[in-house]
Order: sequence, then structure tokens, then C-alpha cells
Amino acid sequence: MRTDATNTGLGLDRDTLRRFLDARYGPSEAFDVQRIGGGQSNPTFRVGHGDRRMILRKQPPGALAKGAHRIDREYKAMEALASTDVPVPAMLLYHEDAALLGTPFYLMEEVDGRVFQTAAMEGATAQERARMYASLADTLARLHAVPYEEVGLARFGRSENYFGRQIALWSGQLEHSTGEPIVELERLARWLSDNQPADDGLSAIAHGDFRVGNMMYAAHGTDVVAVLDWELSTIGHPLADLAFCCMPWHTSSDEYGGILDLDAEALGIPDEASFVARYRETMPHVPAPEAFHLAFALFRFAVIFVGIADRARAGNAADPDALKYAPLARRFAMRALDVAAEK
Repeated sequence: MRTDATNTGLGLDRDTLRRFLDARYGPSEAFDVQRIGGGQSNPTFRVGHGDRRMILRKQPPGALAKGAHRIDREYKAMEALASTDVPVPAMLLYHEDAALLGTPFYLMEEVDGRVFQTAAMEGATAQERARMYASLADTLARLHAVPYEEVGLARFGRSENYFGRQIALWSGQLEHSTGEPIVELERLARWLSDNQPADDGLSAIAHGDFRVGNMMYAAHGTDVVAVLDWELSTIGHPLADLAFCCMPWHTSSDEYGGILDLDAEALGIPDEASFVARYRETMPHVPAPEAFHLAFALFRFAVIFVGIADRARAGNAADPDALKYAPLARRFAMRALDVAAEK
């Protein structure tokens, strides 16, 4: 569905962007901008200029939480991975000066493919889903196998005490929320702090939001052709990503598209243990996620929903209907407490 980018209220001026692209690539009569929906964080646009098809990502307007909406990190991560077997779009440019479009932004080449908004992959066949979940596990394993020092990401994050630092980070964001306190989420934060496993020294490039909705699959195939939305990427623990990717098996279809209440076998979706086993074929030294890792993943997503609701109340959410996701923070916290109780 086409959206006039001049009327989004997100600080993108078509004429300014056109002049910028004309100066960089040469004047062209062919120019088009369309808003791409679905994301909850950084506004995203499809841009056509001459025969170039590009994607523009920018920060939202207004006051931003410290460390949030780091599109510079997105750009750096994908640029570094261009030389690896991790599928990422080709980066074109990063523009730091906010004076041009209201915030920093970057441009990347558009990749042809399909994106599924839920873990059930609506519209796919059972046979396709089985192969797409295998590709999902393989892609995550390939990411974690990348020697990050060798691709220029040695200083992209600290590897030690990852979970401890992350619990402190997300708990701090929760404390600064403008919404009503969520008792279950506060209780969960305390449980995670009290049940951290010992640091085992494992580290990898962590995507931070590795899930079906951030994968682009081949337009007429089942392979992941691009991993999207690298805003939360850092150097971290591989189990953080793996557990995050396992969340659909612990959440229902009305909880941001989980599969807990669906007949996964009939859909062609593997069970959680089989998915983890597929990942571990490439990364055998990474153990299967435990209750802590799954509860931590659900906690992070719950706090992300808190942040989405905060931005919606402030009027600078990427999705105009973002406030509808606010109740999911409590529901994800409850799912995490259920996981913790099974420990």
C-alpha cells in the first residue's frame, strides 16, 4: 500500500531527498518514495531514483532514549558482514548530518524477496515452512560462526558478562518508562538478576532481534536472502539470539505471531528441540537454551513493547497503531515467568 512520505510526520521531505540523490547519482526524472510499514522502531522507506531501487532507514523524530535507534550500528554491522556468507543487503551510504532529513539515515540496495510478519508464515506451504525454518537456523548459525574480529567488529561490543549488562540495560529502560508499572515485569527482572548463569566465555555477533519477521526469504524459494533490522546488534552471547529465535514456541498467535496455540506439525514447522538441533549442527559448542535464556529473551521483548508504547504516547512511534502492542509487555512477562517456574 502506497503512503505519501511527505505526510507521515516522520521528518522525511521528498524534495530534499530528491535533490540529495540527484547530486550524488546524477539528475533523474524517475523518482519515487513509499513508506514501508510493519516496523516498530526506525521509519523505513522504499526509494526509486532512476534505475536504482533502494531502502532508506532513518531515526524517528523527537527525543530518543540513550543508545536507542542506533542506525549507525545497523549500517556498520551489515557493511562488515558483506564479505561473509551471512545474507545482508548491500550498503550504499550513511548520512550522519540530521540537517538534511531531520535525523541521520542510511541507504541500502533493495533486495527482492518476501517477508513474513508472523512465525506461522502465512501463505507458505508446509513443505516451504520446513525448509524456511531450516534456513532460519542455518543463517543464525552462520552469523554466530563469523570471526567478528576479522571483519572489523572487534570493538562492536563487550563480550564479558553479557547477560548481566543486558539485564541492567533493559531494567533501566523499564524504570524510565512513562507508562504504568507492570508488576510481572518487575518481578521477572528480579528473577533474572538472581538466576544469571556463570559467564562461559562464549561470544559472537548478536543480532538482537533475530526472528522470522526480520528475515527476507527468496521471492520464489525458501532460503533467507537478507537479514534485516540490525538496530540491536552487538557482540554478545549466542544463546541470547538463539533463545530469542525460540520465542514463538512459547507465545501464542495473538502475542505478536507466536505458534504456541497452533498445530506446528501440520504447518510444517519443526518443534523447538529440532530447530535448536539444526542450529547446533553448525555450532555444536553452543548448548541448548535453558529456562534463564528463554525468560531473558521474553523479558527483552516485553521491555521493547514498553518502549513502543512509550513512543506511541510521545507521538513518535514508527507505526501509527503502535499503542495496541502495549498489553503485550505484561503477557510476555507472564510467559517468561511460566518458563522460569518450570526450571
